[in-house]
Amino acid sequence: MNQFSPDQAKPESKSYVVWTAILASSMVFADGAIVTVAIPQMRESLQASLSQMQWITNAYALTLSAFLLLGGAAGDAYGLKRIFMIGIAVFGLASLWCGLSGSAGMLIAARTVQGIGGALLVPGSLALISANFPPNERGKAIGTWAAASGIAAAFGPILGGWLIDIGPWQAIFWINVPIAVLALWLCWKHVPESPVKREARMDWLGAGLVVASLGALAYGLTSLGEVGSSRTMAIVLVLTGAVLLVLFVLHERRAEAPMMPLDLFRVPAFAGVNALTLLLYFALGGALFFLPTTLIEAHGYSAAEAGSVFLPFTLVMAVLSRSGGAMADRFGVRMLLTVGPIVTGLSFALLVPAVANGSYWFAIVPTMALMGLGMGITVAPLSTTVMNAVPTERVGVASGINNAISRVAGLVAVAGLGAVATLGFQLSAASSGPTTAVLFAQATFGTPPASLDHSIGGSLPDLYAKAMIGGFSAVALICAVAAILSAWFGYRSTASMSSAPSAAES
Repeated sequence: MNQFSPDQAKPESKSYVVWTAILASSMVFADGAIVTVAIPQMRESLQASLSQMQWITNAYALTLSAFLLLGGAAGDAYGLKRIFMIGIAVFGLASLWCGLSGSAGMLIAARTVQGIGGALLVPGSLALISANFPPNERGKAIGTWAAASGIAAAFGPILGGWLIDIGPWQAIFWINVPIAVLALWLCWKHVPESPVKREARMDWLGAGLVVASLGALAYGLTSLGEVGSSRTMAIVLVLTGAVLLVLFVLHERRAEAPMMPLDLFRVPAFAGVNALTLLLYFALGGALFFLPTTLIEAHGYSAAEAGSVFLPFTLVMAVLSRSGGAMADRFGVRMLLTVGPIVTGLSFALLVPAVANGSYWFAIVPTMALMGLGMGITVAPLSTTVMNAVPTERVGVASGINNAISRVAGLVAVAGLGAVATLGFQLSAASSGPTTAVLFAQATFGTPPASLDHSIGGSLPDLYAKAMIGGFSAVALICAVAAILSAWFGYRSTASMSSAPSAAES
């Protein structure tokens, strides 16, 4: 086996490595937000229920979060370049399948496979950069990758919304196909091979348990928000998911090569900052999933306009994240991890009057910029705390765990908050009078009753918009509470870190 050293990589190869990683990972980072913009059109085209639309998002998030850590281990076991290329190919083919889907069930299946492809390529993108750049060049290369990926995530929803406005919603998936082909060609032709760690082992049982547990939890929580579904069955599924999650933890404690080493959580700072991540990204995932649909259905935003509301949030967060190290040096990690989540939580609360108002420039944009400010203050010190809480040789797995937790949080939010949105929708409709209450009795969030004719220009469309805003408001307030609560874990985790030597120092 030929051993590869980063110092041996040719300069032109290094450039190709960075741009291949950017092309591949940008598809994954932009995909989630693009799909939320397309939900109203997909729902109408596929005649899908709210729970099916939740699963179009959750199926992707489930396999992406569950297999993320396994994807990193697969690169070590079978070769970074090989697994990275397999991930790109799977993601590209699954995107084509998504675009060809003629039913909600088929689209959910395709999204499941798409998430597996993403889980294989995302860890490989950073790992390939690390493998092909010496330490003195690695920081700049990773910074370039992060900046370009952030730009793709910011403009992805706008591009997706524009594609939806001028053509079919399937175009948001088809656009991934040429990007995947280009990334595959660049990787095949220009990215050097990397050594294979023959001793690396795969935790297949752990992966199976976490997929089954998260799947049962998500299905049960989603069913709770579906009108006409069995509440008993939903509760049984949630309890089954909880039991499987306990079995996963027990397995990870005994596994020889666990995908999630639990001993890391014995470090108070690591455990605390991951609790912060769970609550904060639960809030973020929930609010941003329901926001575009509400703006489109309640205020008549076009898909492109709804996608553009992500832009101020992403750009402000990206700018502040790049200066996060300097802010941490000046103000301290503890202050940033306390203030940042509180500011973010305040922005979620302000989304309630902002969405009720509906004005793009005077209500939505300032609130989204404030959200970007809060997250921009938080993201860099959060990552720094994760890295500093563990020994140097374990920073990779620590980062992977934190990334997986953020994605699981979004999965649970989308699944669980559907019931909150539906309840808020129905209560807002019922408050408008008995006639409206009857019309909306069987309606769910984002589903106008069959008797509602938007062409009549009367009061019913206005009442439907009011109900949509009521459903979103209930979600936003819960997200605000979760984000503000996460600040307590930020305060506590950094306090324990400053009062005791970190694992990295021991």
